[in-house]
Amino acid sequence: MCEKARVIVRMLQGCNSMTKLRKIHSHVITNGLHHDPSIFDNLLRFCAVSVAGSLSHALLLFQHYDSDPSTTAWNYLLRGFSVSSTPLSSLLFYNQMLLSSSSSSSRPDIYTFSFALKACEKLRSVPKCREIHGSVIRSGFHTDAIVSTSLVRCYSATGDIDIAFPVFDEMPVRDLVSWNAMISCLSHAGLDHQALRMYKRMENEGVCIDGYTIVALLSSCAHVSALNMGVMLHRKACDIRCDGSVYVGNALIDMYAKSGSLDKAVSVFSGMRKRDVSTWNSMIIGYGVHGYGTEAISFFRKMVAFGVRPNAITFLGLLLGCSHQGLVKEGAEHFKMMSSEFCLSPNVKHYGCMVDLYGRAGELDKALEMIHVSSCHEDPVLWRTLLGSCKIHRNLELGEVAMKKLVQLKAFNAGDYVLMTSIYSAANDAQGFASMRKLIRSHDLRTVPGWSWIEIGDQVHKFVVDDKTHPESALIYSELQEIVRRATLAGYKPDDTNVTGPGLSDRCLGSAFHSEKLAIAYGLMRTPAGTALRITKNLRVCRDCHSFTKCVSEAFNREIIVRDRVRFHHFAGGRCSCNDYW
Repeated sequence: MCEKARVIVRMLQGCNSMTKLRKIHSHVITNGLHHDPSIFDNLLRFCAVSVAGSLSHALLLFQHYDSDPSTTAWNYLLRGFSVSSTPLSSLLFYNQMLLSSSSSSSRPDIYTFSFALKACEKLRSVPKCREIHGSVIRSGFHTDAIVSTSLVRCYSATGDIDIAFPVFDEMPVRDLVSWNAMISCLSHAGLDHQALRMYKRMENEGVCIDGYTIVALLSSCAHVSALNMGVMLHRKACDIRCDGSVYVGNALIDMYAKSGSLDKAVSVFSGMRKRDVSTWNSMIIGYGVHGYGTEAISFFRKMVAFGVRPNAITFLGLLLGCSHQGLVKEGAEHFKMMSSEFCLSPNVKHYGCMVDLYGRAGELDKALEMIHVSSCHEDPVLWRTLLGSCKIHRNLELGEVAMKKLVQLKAFNAGDYVLMTSIYSAANDAQGFASMRKLIRSHDLRTVPGWSWIEIGDQVHKFVVDDKTHPESALIYSELQEIVRRATLAGYKPDDTNVTGPGLSDRCLGSAFHSEKLAIAYGLMRTPAGTALRITKNLRVCRDCHSFTKCVSEAFNREIIVRDRVRFHHFAGGRCSCNDYW
């Protein structure tokens, strides 16, 4: 390389804008150095990879280069497009590189495959991912940590977790990045228990965690309400001094709020030196799902006063809180404020909250009007929300309207039929009740099985209705009989007002052994007196179990925190935080 070329390369390495690059490029052309491979690679690197670069200019450079591009040059182009809004271009250049490699010295290397797999990950392309995987094996790069980690990410993004696992297990050396990728992928796929087990395995192999590991694990803890594990991870974050990270702080707030420990979430928020909009949103949503609408509104006002601009997620948390607390006027005001003051367009989730807000409050006509004026009036979620409100308020006429619309949209499911059956039953409409039961049997409709889980120590125990699979099952049922006796003395009376028939779902009220009752029994058996019980379930808590849990909290002097499908219930002293409004 001549001295002029060396000077130009140094200039390119210090370049920080396209204006400077164009000046250097013109100097390259006037000096006849545009054929120099090193200069070309550096020009291409800045245009394709730098945040101040230009992919269109990179493409222009590449198309006018009249020599064989090096592997490095191809990689710059693949890398740039793989993280752009057009990742398909990265795969097209990858194909072009493979075709040209037979007649040139440029061959795919570990970075080529890594960038191509990144593009596949963004495109969720299963066939291309498998094709690249085959090329990786044939090229002998399947043992490389970078390529294997990219394969794990790609397969996980496309939903092929079963393939991602063997790829991970077969890696001869797994570094921290590989472990983080696997844990993060499991967490994003909703396989939270597997993510937490993966951490145990990581710990057993002596791999130290970092902030990225903690954020992914805290997300899984939040989803399964694994508070004990979350507290342990909080200590780890302090030990490795990453608790000051805004991302770790946000994950901690989310974990504590979703695990029923709102006071700890407030404590983390108060201790954060740096906050972003997600920090405020985590707190507002936390207050919302706990049914503290007034506190959510107060926090929102502080957020605005601090100069933080709210987004659509902020208002979703506000509307949730208003709906759960019955703050109809306040909810309507903030829904209007969303567009009038902050120029934010409501989406189906916001409209769903408004339908739920009016519906829970018994203002069913306004709920129906909200659906009609929304931009998503054909969305089944809104009609299903209205149907749920009709069940609460036993409105047969409007319930039939909602059900008819769901059938018309071809979006009905077994749960909708169960709701409609309940409405007919409450209205003593024998003909309607019989027709719904007939449809359920003829279509062999089955609802989502109900389950509840409780964390004891570092173990999560899961139960389903009338569960007999737990190792201590006999003891649990024996204990439950005594719990029912003491709860009855405290005022519990089985509520069978909404019985829809046996075998429909965990929400059928004819059984004394719903999943949360089994979880409560096990919690009382295996925790010291005075310990709070924290239970998570996948369905809305039924009236019978709600009444039962209130009486158990009084009879055993325990705080019982139940997180159901839509909100938290804090039971203590025979009362619930929802004030029976849920």
